[in-house]
Amino acid sequence: MFFASDNSSGAAPEILAAVLAANDGPAPSYGADALMERVVAQIRQIFEAPEAAVYLVATGTAANALALALFCPPWGAVFCQDKAHVAEDECNAPEFFTGGAKLVLVPGADGKMTPATLAPQLARIGAGGVHSLQKGLLSLTNVTEAGTVYTPAETASLAALARAAGLPCHLDGARFANAVVATGASPAELTWKAGVDILSFGGTKNGCLGVEAVVIFDPAKAWEFELRRKRAGHLVSKHRFLSAQMAAYLQDGLWLRLAAQANAMGARLAQGLARRGGVTLAHPVAANMMFAEWPAGTTARLEAAGARFYGWPLAEGREGARLVTSWNSRADEIDAFLQALDAAL
Repeated sequence: MFFASDNSSGAAPEILAAVLAANDGPAPSYGADALMERVVAQIRQIFEAPEAAVYLVATGTAANALALALFCPPWGAVFCQDKAHVAEDECNAPEFFTGGAKLVLVPGADGKMTPATLAPQLARIGAGGVHSLQKGLLSLTNVTEAGTVYTPAETASLAALARAAGLPCHLDGARFANAVVATGASPAELTWKAGVDILSFGGTKNGCLGVEAVVIFDPAKAWEFELRRKRAGHLVSKHRFLSAQMAAYLQDGLWLRLAAQANAMGARLAQGLARRGGVTLAHPVAANMMFAEWPAGTTARLEAAGARFYGWPLAEGREGARLVTSWNSRADEIDAFLQALDAAL
């Protein structure tokens, strides 16, 4: 009954086997390995982007911070939703990597900004000329931090608004596979076809040991990214072990199958929660992450029964919990949690 995070799940057997196979004999370092050539070809095919530049790093924070720095100057603003991971969970890495760019928080319900909430912020920033913060970059997240998803049309409307103001668009896709499965859209429809310029494409939360891809759909800035990655200390010498993970992850749709299992278990859990009296869901559940609210005392009783998740206090008499299913979550695990919840309630 472990629903604290999809970061906490182990690695898929196919990923572990690929890493072990990559350990056989020597290989060129720093991304010159043959497996990386395969990864580039796979991502270009999956995203219908034959010119895309593709780079690997070991962490989502590195992927996001480097991507933002590539497009946003030190005097620029990164427009992001007010609960975005880049704003709340990366220890000011975006500000550090950009050399001082400011995050401008855009409100919006259920983890999503809208054109109506973004437009006033775009109009406000840069109005003071040389004395003020300048426009820099739009950053979206899919799956959002509330567990909801942007459709291609929603992404396109926001990216178009940003582009009209001269801004490129970044997408934090730490759970991008889950968003693809949830929306039924193609990777291309959720990214460059909707106006996304650069994508942080996650693997770690979905069955990899630790690998994220940065996909730059216009390769004009590829060389600058290489320099920034090296200067930041994120060019891995034994790169083949990153390449092996990503190549196996993308092979024969493994990344989508893993995400489909996580989403299916998320739906099973959400449906069970919705049927319990006294339990409410704070946001619509689209993928593998949900936020439940229940009576005070429920959390302690669930933890005593062996359940693990992130909780937080709400108004008097109520408690909140974030629950995340993973690629290896099982139906019996979900059912055991719901039985424990019945007892706790």
